[in-house]
Amino acid sequence: MREVNCLNLRCPLPIIEIAREIKTVTVGQSLVLLADDPATWPDLQAWARMTGNEVARESEARFTVTRRNQNDPGGR
Repeated sequence: MREVNCLNLRCPLPIIEIAREIKTVTVGQSLVLLADDPATWPDLQAWARMTGNEVARESEARFTVTRRNQNDPGGR
């Protein structure tokens, strides 16, 4: 699984990066997001709700993002 390293970046940069990268994988594939900003988890959950993708928190700074949306996976 490909990693998107956003450690030491502050929001909204991790969300912007994952929104761009999720467009590069097919539906059903996942990416790992590494991000240590405390705002990342709530922002990531909101982004997933708005875009129809799936997120899971693996640890404090590691998240799995799975593409579920075929049309506009990264949001507008």
